[in-house]
This record gives sequence, structure tokens and C-alpha cells, in this order.
Amino acid sequence: DLGSISVTVPKSMANSLWNTRVISYSGCAAQVFLFLFLISAEYFLLTVMAYDRFVAICKPLHYGTLMDTRACVKMAAAAWGSGFLNAALHSANTFSIPLCQGNVADQFFCEIPHILKLACSDSYLRELGALVVSTCLALGCFIFIVLSYMQIFTAVLKIPSEQGRHKAFSMCLPHLAVVSLFISTGSFAYLKPPSISSPALDLVVAVLYTVL
Repeated sequence: DLGSISVTVPKSMANSLWNTRVISYSGCAAQVFLFLFLISAEYFLLTVMAYDRFVAICKPLHYGTLMDTRACVKMAAAAWGSGFLNAALHSANTFSIPLCQGNVADQFFCEIPHILKLACSDSYLRELGALVVSTCLALGCFIFIVLSYMQIFTAVLKIPSEQGRHKAFSMCLPHLAVVSLFISTGSFAYLKPPSISSPALDLVVAVLYTVL
């Protein structure tokens, strides 16, 4: 969270203070890579956290075995590694496409959908393919999170004591709130139909999933 905010917000604040909207090409490429790396890693870590809560509530006696230090390190490394590969793939694809529609993006930071609007109409099929791969991966994580929480809520409702149910819900609800806000706004930003797209709406949605 701190990293992704640090990639986008300070530059935006500096531009606002100096009354400019300029960013260098290399700076834009770096911003895209770092933002995608950190935001992808966060999403994968949220998926791992859903598994952690599933094990803690549904298999408490096996928690020490399934979530030992080695397992946690492997899952964290997989999350960060997947985020890095995802960011490298999209950054390489996006910035190898020639831009034919000017150099003005209607966003407060460099974001792939707005950069692709500037690309030659027949040149972004490679990036479209990469987006499809990332969407399938994101959908797989989303389904895993949903299935985990279905089993969690089923297990929680079977807990006889009200105090036990309250403790279990209090552990899950903050994570579930973050996941819901993160996924809903991010999905809307990247998957909404062009017919309802507008600079003001794009800005509000971007602030929700990048800053809030």
C-alpha cells in the first residue's frame, strides 16, 4: 500500500503544486512498472491472506503445520514474484507499442488503459492478449477468495458460542472489506464498457483503488 501510493501520489501532488501535468517517458514507464508490480503483489497477498484465514478457522488444529514459517515465505515469494512478472510483461508490451494519438493521458498517473488510447489502433493486440492472461489470473484468485470465504462463513455459523463467532468475524471482515473495495473498483476501472467512460469517472475510480 505504501509503495503503490508512493509511486503515484507524490508526482501528482508535485504537478499540482507546479501547475503542470508533465512526466517524462522513462518516468511514465517506471511508474507503470512499479505501480503494476506493487498492486499485483498486493492482490496476490490478499489471496494468500484469504487462505490463511481459511486454515485458521476451518482447520485450526493444522494451522501450525500448514502455515509454518517456510510455507509463509514460499507464498509471499510467489506473490511478489508473480507481481514482478505481471508488471514486466505489461510494461514491456505497453511501451513497445507506437503512440499515434498524441501524448496526453486523462489520468493523474500513467495507467495502461489510458496509454493504450494513445496507441495506433492496430498495434495493441499484444497488450490485449496480456490483459486477457492477467484477467484470467485475477479471476482465478477472485474465485479462490470467494470459495475460501464461503467455507469460512459455513464454519463460523457452526460455532456454538456467540463470542467465538464474533471473534472469527472480526478477524475476517477487515480483510473482506479491503478485498471488496480493491477488486470492485479495480475491475470497474479496467473492465467497464467504453460507453460509460469519462475522465471524471475514471479519476474517481482510480482514486478509490489506488489511494483509499
